[in-house]
Amino acid sequence: MFVTATVDTRAPRLAITLGDPSGIGAEIVARTLAAAPALASRVTIFGDAGVLERGARVAGVELPALALIAVTRLDLEREAPHGAATPAGGAAQVAFLEAATRALASGQADALITAPISKAAAQAAGFGFPGHTEFLAARARTGDHDVPVAMMLAGPRLRVVLATIHIALAEVPRLLTSAAITQAITLAAVALRRDFALARPRIAVAGLNPHAGEQGAFGDEEARVIEPAIVAARSAAAAAGADVEITGPHVPDAVFRAASEGRFDAVVCMYHDQGLIPVKLLDFEEAVNVTLGLPYPRTSPDHGVAYDIAGQGVARATSFQRALELADRLARGRTGG
Repeated sequence: MFVTATVDTRAPRLAITLGDPSGIGAEIVARTLAAAPALASRVTIFGDAGVLERGARVAGVELPALALIAVTRLDLEREAPHGAATPAGGAAQVAFLEAATRALASGQADALITAPISKAAAQAAGFGFPGHTEFLAARARTGDHDVPVAMMLAGPRLRVVLATIHIALAEVPRLLTSAAITQAITLAAVALRRDFALARPRIAVAGLNPHAGEQGAFGDEEARVIEPAIVAARSAAAAAGADVEITGPHVPDAVFRAASEGRFDAVVCMYHDQGLIPVKLLDFEEAVNVTLGLPYPRTSPDHGVAYDIAGQGVARATSFQRALELADRLARGRTGG
């Protein structure tokens, strides 16, 4: 089953991690690859053969020819039952990710697509990061230099980029800095130009407070933190060669409607749920998580492990399909394949 077909060697090589063995990852991966055999021929899966085969049975599909790196060999009933986190499953999903990032670092793959992990199970297994984004940024470091990254959620109607990610809401005002916002805007500008082929991207920067602070009546972060970041981002984007229009801070309760109607190409958001709630409302089935700033394209579906439906054969693979397609398109743009 896991034999790679003959492929065009100029085309991007795609690495997939199976995510949490007890979630829906293997099902949506199997369903996606069964529907796209041409893409599957360029895929290497980092996971567990038994988990993937079970996912194909649950999804009711036959896997096409593909390559699999067997990172683990789990006892499915005992170590990876559907719908329940386990210590072995937590360790396995971390091992899948570690193996894939080593392959990317050594030039064996051109893009990464990750199935959902259980953050709690992974952290219980020693995963010292809040999520994929922070882990991949750490692994991409060169020497003592951090790699600046940002999370983008890209859907048909809305793209959002987050200035802060996995932190408690109560911590956002303290941890939100002009530098973090400038970085998010600049990464968005470069990505929209290079990867999404927009000649002059229009980026809206959301405020933090109701009514964008109402001139200081509801908070001063807009004037004290966000406006200086916008000024700095304009200079940084120009230095990076990105011709971009950056406006804001916009009233948060209005900017997403404007963006969904096509007036902006992306919205830079101040915290996790500010951006993800509108994306999941408008584009849940189609949205893709893209990590900006890495030396390779990385995408994932815009949902979690879905323990409640794992193993039932009802998990929809649309978001993972879009993640695979987008990773391939971004990799082609970078490699010329």
